[in-house]
Amino acid sequence: MTVPMLKIGAVLSTMAMVTNWMSQTLPSLVGLNGTIISPDGTHERIISGLYPGSEEGWQVYSTASDPDGRCVCTVVAPARNLCKRDPRNQQLRLLTEQVQNVSQSMEVVDLRTSRDLQYVRDSEPLLRGVDGHLHTYVASPRTLTSKTLQELKGQMSQLRPLLSVVEQYRLDLQMLATLRMELLNLSIILTAIQEEVGAYDYEELQQRVLLLETRLHSCMNKLGCGRLTAVSNPITVKSSGSRFGSWMTDAMIPSSDSRVWSMDGYYKGRRVLEYRTMGDFTKGQNFVQHLLPHPWAGTGHVVYNGSLYYNKHQSNILVQYHFRSRSVLLQRSLSGAGYNNTFPYSWGGSSDIDLMADETGLWAVYTSIPNAGNIMVSRLDPRSLEILQSWDTGFPKRSAGEAFMICGTLYVTNSHLAGAKVHFAYNTNTSSYEYTDIPFHNQYSHISMMDYNPRERALYTWNNGHQVLYNVTLFHVIQSDG
Repeated sequence: MTVPMLKIGAVLSTMAMVTNWMSQTLPSLVGLNGTIISPDGTHERIISGLYPGSEEGWQVYSTASDPDGRCVCTVVAPARNLCKRDPRNQQLRLLTEQVQNVSQSMEVVDLRTSRDLQYVRDSEPLLRGVDGHLHTYVASPRTLTSKTLQELKGQMSQLRPLLSVVEQYRLDLQMLATLRMELLNLSIILTAIQEEVGAYDYEELQQRVLLLETRLHSCMNKLGCGRLTAVSNPITVKSSGSRFGSWMTDAMIPSSDSRVWSMDGYYKGRRVLEYRTMGDFTKGQNFVQHLLPHPWAGTGHVVYNGSLYYNKHQSNILVQYHFRSRSVLLQRSLSGAGYNNTFPYSWGGSSDIDLMADETGLWAVYTSIPNAGNIMVSRLDPRSLEILQSWDTGFPKRSAGEAFMICGTLYVTNSHLAGAKVHFAYNTNTSSYEYTDIPFHNQYSHISMMDYNPRERALYTWNNGHQVLYNVTLFHVIQSDG
């Protein structure tokens, strides 16, 4: 009885000391005391992807000069996860994984020890009985009869499994010795990293990055509107839904709304999924469902100032659905507009009416029989859906793959398939057009939705069941304050 119990005590005591050392020492070694750490998830990669630069930071390009010949600045700010790309951080992650492996091993030993300890405790009465009988037989050998000997053999056979338990204790002690050495090595490595990292004030660096981001937003506000000159490589956010659909964030400026909406399909759909953040959207979590009272047609929907604007199925009626009140606030016919695949984009899909928003407000892109199927652009009053002004671009809608507005200019792609490019631009401020040649990579070869978001300065696309982002480069002329 004495030997097994001593070994059990040694194992439990050693485990308690090691666990206590890990809980108290490791956080201080890596500087994590009182720090909340969020894992590196998809959302951070998406946000940094929205504004990629040469080193994964985000940039605003300006290649113009003002009338006095002064250069227009280019602003570059590091990404928020700058420190996460530090090699030391990668090393710390590997060490953290090793610590987790050690912790798991200790948990296994703990569970096994607890189980075996209970077995030993259950066997204690039998051990005491055998011990008493042996003392009796040693003191009075004549009392040992064949019957009592047979009983003693039976009791000893019941205790035989204790041998394997004691052997397991011996192996666990060896494992604990190995774990001690691993923890000692980790301690040495972590101490060295702490000494190296101590030379850098990452809190100060983070404050400088935040200051640069504030200055960047200020510069972006000064930049205002510009002419599209380039589209970045695609950034795949997620793969979900069918071949056709739309997804978006609120295009209203300014807005702190971080919700993301997804609408799968183009024909008679009614289900809108609302995610709390971009990170939730990529993970498919924390969402609510809106069931629209009227089904939609096409994929040309837009969220503007907390409301969804969409084309009602088999009609040219525009609907304003308010998310927070879950109710339709407004319905109005877009007079003369074709619908039900009368004048769709080249891919079809009841894409006759395309609603969109830019820095200047809410727009409708459509066509009608009187203007011979050419694209019409109308600026809408978001409160009444009345047309404020319209322009005939002269570009045939069936020849367009998709279209989007930036700063009052309509940009039209020549295809929805691979090899597409931004081919045509119509400026509503000057009522003039030009043919452009701005290529972009159509990675999944079938775009059924392409909308510009002025808050993000990015293009949102639905490409063959993939939700994809593109950044845009705008040509700006900044009026200097001197």
